Amino acid sequence: MKQQDVHLFVFDSLSDWEAGYAIAGINNPQFQKNPGRYRVRSVSLRKSPVMTIGGIRIQPDLALEELSPTDSAMFIMPGGTAWDEGKNTEAVEVARTFLAFSIPVAAICGATAGLARGGLLDTRRHTSNAREYLAATQYLGAELYEDTPAVTDNSLITAPAMAPVDFAYHIFRRLDIYAPPVLEAWYGLFKTGRAEYFGALMKAINA
Repeated sequence: MKQQDVHLFVFDSLSDWEAGYAIAGINNPQFQKNPGRYRVRSVSLRKSPVMTIGGIRIQPDLALEELSPTDSAMFIMPGGTAWDEGKNTEAVEVARTFLAFSIPVAAICGATAGLARGGLLDTRRHTSNAREYLAATQYLGAELYEDTPAVTDNSLITAPAMAPVDFAYHIFRRLDIYAPPVLEAWYGLFKTGRAEYFGALMKAINA
């Protein structure tokens, strides 16, 4: 099976934790149905180093202008203060193109506000940090807002900053990374921390 790239948008102020579970699960072959099927590649505005809000320096693999939806399995957009400063509009246009090609886009926290400003949430079910947070963008999709940890609407996944585990769960499900019993046990374990889910995870892996 040919390896596919999942692209992570990186930028100054990126919130480290929001895509952490997702990118770790995608890159780590442990428990996967088809180990090595995907790899994560980072993409930025200009292929120059960026600094996350946690102080981690990232050297991007490629620039946005080099990214094509035909070469990607998914475009992941983490949050960060840059979105609330009106930045990263170029990434919103990339998301628009991906969605037009039915290539999945996963946005969390501030990235959802970027999509809202770009009109990409006007006709798609979605969630975010709060109804009021997106309402401030003056977008037209308020009636499609769902007060839940994560939402998948066809090729679009959205989540609030407080739900990185749910965000990862929806991403893993969309990419079909784990067998369903493994995915559900993984989610239960990381969502609740209860030992019974660890046992369920081990059982599902060895089934």
